[in-house]
Amino acid sequence: KPTIIILVFLSIVCFCLSYCTDVFFKPPRELNSDSLPGNWAMFRHDLRHTGVAQPNSGQPRGKLKWVFSTGAPIHSSPAVAGDTVYVGSRDRTLYALDAATGTKRWEFRTGGWIESSPAVADDRVHFATNNGTFYALNSSTGEELWNYRARHDNVSSPAVADGVVYFGSGDFFVYALDAATGKKKWEYETEGRVVSSPVVAN
Repeated sequence: KPTIIILVFLSIVCFCLSYCTDVFFKPPRELNSDSLPGNWAMFRHDLRHTGVAQPNSGQPRGKLKWVFSTGAPIHSSPAVAGDTVYVGSRDRTLYALDAATGTKRWEFRTGGWIESSPAVADDRVHFATNNGTFYALNSSTGEELWNYRARHDNVSSPAVADGVVYFGSGDFFVYALDAATGKKKWEYETEGRVVSSPVVAN
């Protein structure tokens, strides 16, 4: 009968509106994705993205000590060793800066953007460029010690352990090089571009 069909149809519509929309029951205004105390359940911990997990903590506060400007955006995270900050820039330059004053100690020009974060070990600073070249420099002077050419761009930040430097490349390979000479020890082919930073353990 038409009346029964209409009632069934209205029942289905009401069911869908109730369970698939917020027409009848809106979510509470206080609903959010904030982390509960003791948890780190979202990107940078909380709704304000403070990156701080302590209870009742606010934005970290401090005083600006110095500023250093490069010729292009910086996507490379800095490395700090001793009293020197090392950071790469899309202006194709790696900079070594005095950690206390921000004064430039030296710079090294490359052939490509530096999005890889440098790793400092054994008086050498290691980093990759997006033109496929991986470099090792003297950490005190910026003198080039060696370079290794991969088949594609490198944005992977290196890891250094026991005299070996490991990094990934856009050519689908992970490389292990002798940290002192740059000679390849081995390479491992993956199924895609390697942009993450390796971790060496056990």
